[in-house]
Amino acid sequence: MRSLVHLPLDPQSRFIRLVLAEKGLVARLVEISPASGAEELARLNPAMSLPVLVDEPPTGGEVAIAPASAIAEFLEEAYDAYPLLPKTSASRAETRRLASWFNDKFEKDVNSLIVRRRIEHRTGGRRWGEPEPIRDMANGMKWHLDYLSYLLEQRGWLAGDKMSLADLAGAVHLSANDYFGFVPWPDFPEVKAWYERIKSRPSMRPLLADRIEGANPPRHYEELDF
Repeated sequence: MRSLVHLPLDPQSRFIRLVLAEKGLVARLVEISPASGAEELARLNPAMSLPVLVDEPPTGGEVAIAPASAIAEFLEEAYDAYPLLPKTSASRAETRRLASWFNDKFEKDVNSLIVRRRIEHRTGGRRWGEPEPIRDMANGMKWHLDYLSYLLEQRGWLAGDKMSLADLAGAVHLSANDYFGFVPWPDFPEVKAWYERIKSRPSMRPLLADRIEGANPPRHYEELDF
């Protein structure tokens, strides 16, 4: 059976969960932490990153695929139903650029400061009681939301006229931050309206049910019209 080795609130794991759901593909979810499940994770992915997809594609054989960008490309190539990449080469390039923007740049500028430490239960070298870099995270978040607003003023979706991998990547990174109340939605109405469209899709419902022990999300986190 197809399996996804993941961490529930990890944005890149959630990205692949969304891709699977949008393409109508079922996968058994295997939760693992890089810290506590190091031996098993190293066997599947020597790079020790999540997620990892273990699949038996139509061509036969079992494969273990990582990182998230490679998994998304594999799913697009192996399963052509409900494509999430546009038809033209230029549009596909733009979609890939924006998906990488979130999985790499947004991860570095925003997630790494607070969210990444919280979801992986690590301090990142900070001493006990040292305050989190809230201001730096908030400034990074606003800069990225300004850019998304700019894109959405020109396009129906992030990469063009149809929903694509770029939108799924953006939604999961914002959703992970929204879990902790870090997204200033009222200041960015275009981004909020775009996120509401994705948040209302059936594929998002299992992700919005994720919880971290000892940390509950704000009330609006699960509300579709918030």
